[in-house]
Amino acid sequence: MRGAMLAGGAAVAYHAGKSHQAGAQREDDQDQQIDELSQQQEQQPQQGYAQAPTQAPAPPSDDTVTELERLKSLLDSGALTQDEFNAAKQKVLGI
Repeated sequence: MRGAMLAGGAAVAYHAGKSHQAGAQREDDQDQQIDELSQQQEQQPQQGYAQAPTQAPAPPSDDTVTELERLKSLLDSGALTQDEFNAAKQKVLGI
């Protein structure tokens, strides 16, 4: 009976060791992936942020305002969907 208990305990210890080994391997793999990604980021040239413009943008012209009012009236009448209005507005504003 004691031999069976020892064999059962050995099996549990074996599986526990295997589980620990598999977990350690996953951690090593993750660490390696993190290192590779870090190296890739270091090798890529750093892109700086664009400087803010020194002058404020020019106010919209009368033509721009008129076109936006026309688009809004088309939206209100149902001739344009909200998505179509937003796309046209961005085009008019040059965004």
